[in-house]
Amino acid sequence: MWGMDLLGPFLMASGQQQFVIVEIDYFTKWTKVESLATITSAKCEDFFWKNIVCRFGVPRALVVNNGKQFANNNFRTFCTNLSIDLRFTSVAHPQSNSQTENMNRSILQGLKKKLDEAKGAWVDELPMVLWAYRTTPHSVTGETPFFLCYGTEALLPVEIRVPTIRALHFKEVNNEDGLRANLDLVEEARTQAHE
Repeated sequence: MWGMDLLGPFLMASGQQQFVIVEIDYFTKWTKVESLATITSAKCEDFFWKNIVCRFGVPRALVVNNGKQFANNNFRTFCTNLSIDLRFTSVAHPQSNSQTENMNRSILQGLKKKLDEAKGAWVDELPMVLWAYRTTPHSVTGETPFFLCYGTEALLPVEIRVPTIRALHFKEVNNEDGLRANLDLVEEARTQAHE
């Protein structure tokens, strides 16, 4: 199950960007975001198709708010054609889409820290905020979204500059063997994270 929401308007950035579309997988906590100049149903469909369906497959359900870009015949038809159960949060209780709202809060906190320094360059800071979220263990699962999605931990840029044991002992052949072993373990980690 995935959740989708929109953030903004922010201070207008290059390319007239002032909104952010957010999608989060409720299980792995994997998140995809993109900046937008305008919000339309077609842009939401396109983003969902390219970033979720084409990468992870068709989800069984999608949780959205009652915004006009989601609560219209075009978006409903898009979901129906893919056999996606489109679920709307209560107008009075947007927190019923709590995982997406928590992600929104994380993005806003990360952007706020960066915005104080970057001003209108928030679009440039968005990938770094997202990277930090994806590589930080989640309190509920005990794992990083990156690990639950890909079955291995990300090699952080700092590990290149100040080599860790993992980076120092990297060998292509050993890495492939390790990845194969991780594939066996990732299902176990996903099961534990799900409990």
